[in-house]
Amino acid sequence: MPSKSEAAPRRLIAIVGPTGVGKTALAIDLAQRLNGEIVSADSRQIYRGLDIGTGKPTPDQLARAPHHLIDRVDPDQSYTLAEYQADAYAAIESILAEGKQPLLVGGTGLYVRAVCDGLIIPEVPPNARLRAELESRSGAELYAELQQIDPAAASKIDPRNVRRTIRALEVYRETGRRFSELGQTITPPFAVRRIGLTLPRAELYRRVDARVDEMIERGWLDEVRALLDKYDRSLPAMSSLGYPQLGAALRGELSLADAVAQIKHATHRFIRHQYAWFRLSDERIRWFDLSRVTMAEAVQRVTNEA
Repeated sequence: MPSKSEAAPRRLIAIVGPTGVGKTALAIDLAQRLNGEIVSADSRQIYRGLDIGTGKPTPDQLARAPHHLIDRVDPDQSYTLAEYQADAYAAIESILAEGKQPLLVGGTGLYVRAVCDGLIIPEVPPNARLRAELESRSGAELYAELQQIDPAAASKIDPRNVRRTIRALEVYRETGRRFSELGQTITPPFAVRRIGLTLPRAELYRRVDARVDEMIERGWLDEVRALLDKYDRSLPAMSSLGYPQLGAALRGELSLADAVAQIKHATHRFIRHQYAWFRLSDERIRWFDLSRVTMAEAVQRVTNEA
């Protein structure tokens, strides 16, 4: 008779892909079929109050499957990659201990890598004085400096992610080593199975454009207004995709139509950045092109192989 460990192998299923492709829907269906729980790998869904714009699961979706690492901190609180990795590992271990199936779901490439590849994160504590100096400069200037000293790291960091750019510069200033050289890994204490969802780029762009319009209809502008009444717009959390543009619209610097157009353009760029992390040529990922298979077929295939 097989042992308990043989009957329930220590395995993580990671569901990756670009924003808006359907990762949450797939994860919830799999969680229901496989007695699973979902661990978020989204660096913006950790913030309380950033709900509509970050595409957080709806109350109905949350009721259908337990979720972890959503609404972890307030927008004015810091939350490091090392903290995320520790919290994700703790959540995964808790789910495994209950004999359930953990599913890591999200489009933040660095979060996924931290968990699935066992990324060793540099033990360089934040330097408040250095950060204040860097934060006094523009994001474009900081990114240009990073491109000069560490083009490999710059190629994997979204130019709009000022917080990540500052961290890469901070590590270089503190250690003399390039951020891209510190990506050593250690095998995580569980097997990892990677599932990817994709769509032809034009179809995906149409889908996310429609989603932006739907978010506006659901009250995204009011969400941003409430956040800006409470938090400084310079906070890293408030640089999340779409929030600066809607903030500019609220201040009268942009029309709402122009803000929405800019959000759609920025989302397309973000998708291209995500495909730099989750490459279709990555043989570790089993890709499902949702223009060729239905979501139901993808769910069934993954379930059959579980």
